[in-house]
Amino acid sequence: MADTIGIMTALASIARSGLDAAQLRLGTSAHNVANLNTPGFARQAVDQQAAPAQGGVQARAGRSGQPGVALEAEAVEQMAATYAFKASLLVLRTADEMAGSLLDVCA
Repeated sequence: MADTIGIMTALASIARSGLDAAQLRLGTSAHNVANLNTPGFARQAVDQQAAPAQGGVQARAGRSGQPGVALEAEAVEQMAATYAFKASLLVLRTADEMAGSLLDVCA
């Protein structure tokens, strides 16, 4: 039972980190689009890495070094971040359903 609770906690942690990373990607892309016509603006990008110790991913925004912003690339980035957000929500929903089923079995 303790192992099952640990797995559920890990799933929630993974889902939360995915939601946070997707939100950062959306916000960073929105920032890039908002500064599309700003002279000398350097596009920002989000770097994601697996975080096995905590479970999930770590995401950081920083300058990509590329001057200018390509609107079509930002549209693709926003769609990809939206799909990542939905996938993380699905993981969270599944973990919640599993917890409910476990409680039903234990009750």
